[in-house]
Amino acid sequence: MPTYNELKMFQNYPLDLKIAKSSLRIREFYNAMGGAVACSFSGGKDSTVLLHLVRSIYPNTLAIFSDTGLEFPEIRSFVKTFDNVEIVRPKKSFRQVLEEYGYPVIGKEVANVIDGARKGQEYRLQRLDPEYKSRFNVSKYAYLLDAPFKISDRCCYHMKKAPMEKFMRKSGLSPYLGTMAEESSLRTQKWLQHGCNMIDSKSPKSQPLSFWREQDIWEYINHFGLEVAEPYHMGYKRTGCVFCMFGAQCEKAPNRFQLLQRTHPKLWAYCMRDWESGGLGLAGVLDYLKIPYEDNQLTFNVKGMDA
Repeated sequence: MPTYNELKMFQNYPLDLKIAKSSLRIREFYNAMGGAVACSFSGGKDSTVLLHLVRSIYPNTLAIFSDTGLEFPEIRSFVKTFDNVEIVRPKKSFRQVLEEYGYPVIGKEVANVIDGARKGQEYRLQRLDPEYKSRFNVSKYAYLLDAPFKISDRCCYHMKKAPMEKFMRKSGLSPYLGTMAEESSLRTQKWLQHGCNMIDSKSPKSQPLSFWREQDIWEYINHFGLEVAEPYHMGYKRTGCVFCMFGAQCEKAPNRFQLLQRTHPKLWAYCMRDWESGGLGLAGVLDYLKIPYEDNQLTFNVKGMDA
């Protein structure tokens, strides 16, 4: 089983060694799957690097793009510039997911605990106790139990993972994913359990960039002269679902929503508009979390997160 010290060692490799090691993992997974593989492609910088690296070895690899209806329009345009891309779509709309499950706030682990605690699940209630030791500091967000809106971590599953997994099952393919361990504690723990390749699994997958860091992604992009999607040139650090609130409490101004008001005012207005008026109601959620979302709000009130 991989160790934390190994992960740190791999993360400190120079880019050429990382490319070589990732290439080995890509070949290892390809051979184990008998060539029945595909590359998950979101249009973001990480998956752009992943697709370039995989196709430098296996040029005919299929790319899979999950069109949730939540992407920047520029992301869809960027994805269309690539050949051999299969587009999959979710069964539910984002409004349906919000109505049935709840809003994605703070982070997946916190949202999951709040959702379970509200349902009376003892284990998750215990995690909200200030005496409970947690690497996610979940008890800090116990105040969300009283939030006047539903909270859940199920959005990503229904909008992205479910349609992707359905396609993989029907096609008999197994995916390469562009996730990295440094992105979250959860992804670090996953790497420590499985390493880059999950081969002996009901749902095999490969994450050959797991031990890379964000600066490696940009170094690779610059070294090979890759194009990236337009939102990066607009100032966005991430290009996932436009309306996702995970991690927004950690961002400096202008945060993703303040920037959205500048670059995509119609999208911004839709996500902030009251639910009853046909919007997504994010303004009320962000107000409760004390996260600014208007361009004229210059700083975060981070103390509100400790309420």
